[in-house]
Amino acid sequence: MKKMMFMLLGLICLVTLSELLNGQAAEENYGEVRIIKFPLAMQCWTYRKYTFYEAIDKTKALGIKYLQAYPGQVLAPDQKNVFFDHKLNDDQIRSVKEKLAAAGLEVTSYGVVGPAEMGRTEESIRRVFNFARKMGIRTIVTEPADGDFPILDKLVKEYDINIAVHNHPEPSKYAKPETVLAAIKGLDERIGACADTGHWMRTGVCPVDALKLLSGRIIDVHFKDLNDFGRGENVVDVPFGEGKANIHDILAELTLQNYGGTLTIEYENEAEVLTPEPAIRKGLEYIKSITYYEDYQQLLKSNWGRYSKHGWNHYGPGHFELDEKTGILKSQGGMGLFWYSVKKFKDFLLELDFKCGQKEANSGIFLRVPEVPTSDDYVSHSFEVQIWDIAEGIHRTGAIYDAVAPTASTSRPAGEWNHMKITFQGKHIQVELNGTQVIDWDAEPRGKIKDFASEGYIGLQNHEGPAPVYFRNIYIKEL
Repeated sequence: MKKMMFMLLGLICLVTLSELLNGQAAEENYGEVRIIKFPLAMQCWTYRKYTFYEAIDKTKALGIKYLQAYPGQVLAPDQKNVFFDHKLNDDQIRSVKEKLAAAGLEVTSYGVVGPAEMGRTEESIRRVFNFARKMGIRTIVTEPADGDFPILDKLVKEYDINIAVHNHPEPSKYAKPETVLAAIKGLDERIGACADTGHWMRTGVCPVDALKLLSGRIIDVHFKDLNDFGRGENVVDVPFGEGKANIHDILAELTLQNYGGTLTIEYENEAEVLTPEPAIRKGLEYIKSITYYEDYQQLLKSNWGRYSKHGWNHYGPGHFELDEKTGILKSQGGMGLFWYSVKKFKDFLLELDFKCGQKEANSGIFLRVPEVPTSDDYVSHSFEVQIWDIAEGIHRTGAIYDAVAPTASTSRPAGEWNHMKITFQGKHIQVELNGTQVIDWDAEPRGKIKDFASEGYIGLQNHEGPAPVYFRNIYIKEL
């Protein structure tokens, strides 16, 4: 009877998700989401039958460079009585960091730190934060008691270290996302959820629906796929994509949320506890196969959920404002050029999203700017893919400005996001706007363009005008 109940819960989850996809909101058509590449971490519980140092070596062999350590793992084969936890002394911490550095790995999070390990007093909780600071750990994963939250709210501000509230399955207090959300309401944004997709399934909770409920407050993800919903000896972890978690839609939802943390892999199948690598590798290949931006470089980078203009410079009047949480650029004044100065690009595929504040808004994407801009002369020696909805012909959105008109008008109304895909190989330029090819041209000097280089910088124009233009998700793939 219990097994039938969980099978029914799983079916209800799928039906509910189908209704969400087909009815409530167009932006939740997950099949159209361009899934970003998330950083991967290994939860060391995957290697619970091994020492922490062995877990480092095995994680490195999988090509994963981040770790989530848990308290209580034997430290090393030759140190059976020493455990990785927040009681390590300074000499031991130094040795651990040397081992990590030699392997090129980093411990970015720590948990699950249980109530007995965390303690109930500010002094005991502060000890965990002090350890995290010494180790360079960004996130502590735990399951707090109600009385802990005032202390945690104080310490996350003092240490700038996150707290992620983890959900073990029922009868755990935080088994359901509603409980987590209620517990963290009104607290500092550095206190959020550790979303364990497998444990939600064991409770009968649809992972995608749970992620939607916790949108904006997810700090860590314990990433799992199970062969079924419910609890029992036949419900086990399986490679990503082979179970019922709906891994594609989980990653699509996290992409829509602009999730900035890691996918922390935790493989708990007891039958494979000594050799989890084949299943993990198979799952990693599936993730790679559904990640749209797998082979791209992100030009406006996010560092653990915070975007920065690092690597970008600005020439001329005006500027671009950056929302560090969302990664959205907003043009201000002008006319100037915001250009990526790290390197020049030769043949490439550039993709980005843009939207206009009003239909009169004016901007453009510059390709192969030949030298560091020191005057407006660059406009005569590089190509601009135009953004200007009220213009026509060679000046309309999608045009190569002053040279070639778009073959179709496919830009969306002001206030809606557009997706632009630009391919530049040799002298051949193709532009797709919202999935329709509008430019297919062998470049030549024309109009304002006197000549062009074989390689150059990428730039975004800010322009005088009545309304800003917004940009986000700027990715490039060298060809």
